[in-house]
Amino acid sequence: MLAAPELVIFDCDGVLLDSERLAVRVEREVLAGLGWALSETELIERFVGRSELDMVRQIEEHLGRSLDAPWDEICGPAYRAAFGAELEAVEGIEEALEQISLPTCVASSSSHEKLRFTLGLVGLYERFEGRIFSAEDVARGKPAPDLFLHAATCMGVAPERCVVVEDSRYGVHAARAAGMRALGFAGGLTPAAALEGPGTIVFDDMRALPALLAGV
Repeated sequence: MLAAPELVIFDCDGVLLDSERLAVRVEREVLAGLGWALSETELIERFVGRSELDMVRQIEEHLGRSLDAPWDEICGPAYRAAFGAELEAVEGIEEALEQISLPTCVASSSSHEKLRFTLGLVGLYERFEGRIFSAEDVARGKPAPDLFLHAATCMGVAPERCVVVEDSRYGVHAARAAGMRALGFAGGLTPAAALEGPGTIVFDDMRALPALLAGV
């Protein structure tokens, strides 16, 4: 029998925030301008769920040169404009959070600065303040398990008693590598088939999350 969960670790983009569609739109436009035209599907498969460092590394490798400026200078203004105008919480997540009694935290590939900005825009930053972890905090981003293990250690919970809520294939792979159970949210850009695998339950409605957590 599996140990009862003691901590819920939330990814941010695509799980708490309906931000992936906005980020993908911005990134496609920027990458096309840099000389790398990718379809939405290709961009999702390559980058959704990865850290900015990993993304930049792949871009520079493909282009065969270093970028002329840091990624935040290249994309930051467009991100902030899109998020400021259109960002919303994932449908049903606030209702679900009100019903979850287990301790929670956030572990995201985004930077701390971006997390403060985006979570603040939708009124969720204060809910998680002091329990927000970023890929900046660890040596390796998702799909390595480092970020989730770091979050569990900081929260004082053993990995086998953690449940991760993720929307990307890199995220669910990281949860499995950390020895944690995963709930794969397929209500966003990543298809359900990319989230399926051992120790993972796939769902597509955030309102179902409290009941799923009660049953894992």
